Amino acid sequence: MILTIRTDKPEAELGLYDKNGTELAYETWEAHRQLAETIHLQIAKLLQFVSGDSSDLQAPSLKSINIVTGIVVYAGPGSYTGLRIGMSVGNALACSLGCQIVATKSQDWQKNGLELLAAGRGGAIALPYYEEPAKTTKPRK
Repeated sequence: MILTIRTDKPEAELGLYDKNGTELAYETWEAHRQLAETIHLQIAKLLQFVSGDSSDLQAPSLKSINIVTGIVVYAGPGSYTGLRIGMSVGNALACSLGCQIVATKSQDWQKNGLELLAAGRGGAIALPYYEEPAKTTKPRK
């Protein structure tokens, strides 16, 4: 199954698709400033729903994570912190599972990402697209 992640705006999105691109489950939630605290629970919830695992969601075991064979992450543009969180989670999962990951940035980001994975054009790491350099404070001398 392919996990899709979009975290560039206050409403975060996760999806699970089969290898043919058919949507199996989709979850959206108002993550806003709690994205880092909620994304892992939402992924566990989605995987438990699809796999039929009845484990306690308050202490999810990600034993059902092994059903993920690829990851598509929305690359941006969007919220700097939101994109970093989504990319970090996607890259960490891809690394730990040994699966491919792609980052796409078009309106059809999911469709394009699923096609790239199906064509074997995923990679070991995905990078965000910020549209312009991050606005960070310059160090004082």
